[in-house]
Amino acid sequence: MKLTARQEEIIKIVKKEQPISGDKIAASLGLTKPTLRSDLAVLTMTGILDAKPKVGYFFSGSRVEPLLFETVYNQRVKDIMAPAICLPQTTTVADCITNLFMYDVGTLYIVEKDSKQLTGVVSRKDLLRSLLNKGDQTLPVAVIMSRMPNIVRVTPEQTILDVADLLIKSQVDSLPVIESQTSHKVVGKITKTLLTEHFVSEGHKAKGYSE
Repeated sequence: MKLTARQEEIIKIVKKEQPISGDKIAASLGLTKPTLRSDLAVLTMTGILDAKPKVGYFFSGSRVEPLLFETVYNQRVKDIMAPAICLPQTTTVADCITNLFMYDVGTLYIVEKDSKQLTGVVSRKDLLRSLLNKGDQTLPVAVIMSRMPNIVRVTPEQTILDVADLLIKSQVDSLPVIESQTSHKVVGKITKTLLTEHFVSEGHKAKGYSE
């Protein structure tokens, strides 16, 4: 759930003028009270505002957990995922190293050339290990990559909470996002950095509501 611009404006008015009646809130916005009825209902049901008969609305902020949980953890992967760097299986180890630094990423996703179906994953550690072992850098990356089906992957409709749990359990920095459970076409990636940025951003918003 995301608050509308009008709901956020109502919060600001209540924090500044509390206790304040619904009529006065409406007047401050140049609207009628019936127009605000649904907005006030949302804000009171989520615990952001409290209301007392014959007194008016107060800013509560003491029960924003349902709203915070919804915005932080129940959002979908598709809302924050980033583009993935995909390369065909015939790409050499040397070219993978070049792409890794060119795009400043930690993981490359190896796909079938035409269908873009996920076939493997190669990480910075995999490439570093190949260099340390003085492996032939002209070999195709398929020789050193981790292969399907032993790759943890997620879909765009999974929740951020589910994905964060998978990242921790898998002990990896990123996961490929595939089109669906029946199609392994890579449509993006989700990383620990993206999750952290999301948590921090939503945390600052929640802090603003509670101050």
